[in-house]
Amino acid sequence: MDEKGLPLSIVLSGANVHDVKLLDETLRTIVIEKPEDIVQNLCLDAGYVGTEEMIKKYGYIAHIRPRGEEKKEIEHNPNFKARRWVVEVAHSWLNRFRKLLVRYEKKAVSYLSLVYFACAIIVWRKIIPVHQ
Repeated sequence: MDEKGLPLSIVLSGANVHDVKLLDETLRTIVIEKPEDIVQNLCLDAGYVGTEEMIKKYGYIAHIRPRGEEKKEIEHNPNFKARRWVVEVAHSWLNRFRKLLVRYEKKAVSYLSLVYFACAIIVWRKIIPVHQ
């Protein structure tokens, strides 16, 4: 997800696979080329501790923080902006597509195509807002 919550990469897996196992594939399948002259940050939770070398390999700066640290930082610094909500808002947008909420497709490629279509609609809505 970018800083506004727009999806940049989609990886399909089972519900029992931890996110850290999909990090390499997720970073490899990002659809937008990363600008070389701009520093890119990657915000992750505490489950990604130990993956800093892989993140550096893709040219990102890792920001791995547990949720409690952000809460403490907000209490001490009122100007602090939490960054973790971005992924949660994108998941909320995907859950609005009722066809995706419960998976009825037997083939992974069918489900993945629906997810791609939903992501395209999300990006379209952010680029050209309907309600001003």
